[in-house]
Amino acid sequence: MALGLENAGFLAVGLVEIDRDACTTLRTNRPGWPVLECDIRQFDPSPYQGVDLFAGGVPCPPFSVAGSQLGAADDRDLFPSALDMIEQIRPKSIFLENVPGFASSRFRSYRRNLATRLNSLGYWVDWRVLNASDYGVPQLRPRFILVALQERLDRFFAWPIQTPAEQTVGECLVDLMSQGGWPGARAWARRANGIAPTLVGGSKKHGGADLGPTRARAAWSKLGVNGLSLLDEPPGPDFPVTTAPRLTVRMTARIQGFPDSWQLAGKKTSSYRQIGNALPPPVAEAVGLSLASALMERVPERRAGQQLTLRA
Repeated sequence: MALGLENAGFLAVGLVEIDRDACTTLRTNRPGWPVLECDIRQFDPSPYQGVDLFAGGVPCPPFSVAGSQLGAADDRDLFPSALDMIEQIRPKSIFLENVPGFASSRFRSYRRNLATRLNSLGYWVDWRVLNASDYGVPQLRPRFILVALQERLDRFFAWPIQTPAEQTVGECLVDLMSQGGWPGARAWARRANGIAPTLVGGSKKHGGADLGPTRARAAWSKLGVNGLSLLDEPPGPDFPVTTAPRLTVRMTARIQGFPDSWQLAGKKTSSYRQIGNALPPPVAEAVGLSLASALMERVPERRAGQQLTLRA
């Protein structure tokens, strides 16, 4: 999210992250970013009053279909903490993301309460489920995206125009799959001629680095990918041309929309968890550009005369 927002023109004034390896990754790639390694529930937001944007990826396990979907009853639900910080900071705009399960009827009352709280603070609110594949990423990855703006700015906001992925998984990864000298790389790339299913990073309770549960692995298998685990290196010259290869962490990073220059701290499982749990940077950039345009009070031509309504 931070990388995508940087690409959209935002300057980070505070990045709060509890995971040590993730903090090291942020500091390594952007030494100038003010990374604050702490629990968000112990974070003091008072120095950041009036910032242009408050953005965050609220932990998804309370709302994920892969979990128990306990919502507010889950102690990992940090929406209340986010709302408390928003009330204190009063940013001009808000950008929150979560799993698509949060858009289900099961959490309708939760979303309504969330919107009501933001309305009471003077914000216009809207949300959508956006697919990463509609914003240049060769991966489906639907995400619940909530945006909010101070009410005087709401008429300047329009959701970003879709720009579908131009590459298939094979086209995206063929050069990386070829790096080890595997003679089957190009034939594999022709078979992997679709969009990837959603990468599953998992939590610290999750085992090692793999591409997800049975259904996800089956989807990867159709693209000619073995999803049981990740490899440290791409397949070599002796790897059978008829065998489905496994991905490396670098390959998953590219599928997620990260530049190849992005360095990852920690061992393989930790590195992959950071990738699998990230919001693809191109999606964050697209939403960030729409918010930046609204903050600069530019009226989108495609929304002239159109009113957006709150969808709880």
